[in-house]
Amino acid sequence: MSANTKKIVIVAVVAFVLFFLISRPTQSAEVVQNVLGWLRDGAEAIVTFVRTLFS
Repeated sequence: MSANTKKIVIVAVVAFVLFFLISRPTQSAEVVQNVLGWLRDGAEAIVTFVRTLFS
């Protein structure tokens, strides 16, 4: 991908995210909560794996 194409894609994605955040704040908050929940679950799984590995 050329540098100009990459910049255009990045700007388009940022514009879409901003539009989504501004036009649908409640749904945006739910999406963020879901993502944070997935990250938390993943981190807990890794911690459980490491604890099991060394116990």
